[in-house]
Amino acid sequence: MILGVGIDVCSIDRFVESLHRTPGLAERLFTTTELKLGPSSLAARFAAKEALAKALGGPGGLLWTDCEVVHTDAGRPWLRMTGTVLAAAEARSVERTHLSLSHDAGIASAVVILEG
Repeated sequence: MILGVGIDVCSIDRFVESLHRTPGLAERLFTTTELKLGPSSLAARFAAKEALAKALGGPGGLLWTDCEVVHTDAGRPWLRMTGTVLAAAEARSVERTHLSLSHDAGIASAVVILEG
């Protein structure tokens, strides 16, 4: 059963400007592994985390670094949840997540579907 759907889009240039303008923002949003990626990939990951929060119903108190976008060996993205994000997902009986990422023409986007 579908428990939640979230979508988010992000202007890559505007996102990069925010990272430059706000010291420490990148470290609050991304894991150490994610921080090694380029601007387009970071913007897509930010969109994924926003889409996940929306799919969860927008609970407060989520730490962005408690969610990491990782890939299978075949390249399929998925969400590794820990801490506050995992607790929110478990509270909603989430058993499986689906994630789609894209970045093109200056826009990054993500869609998250939660199943229970």
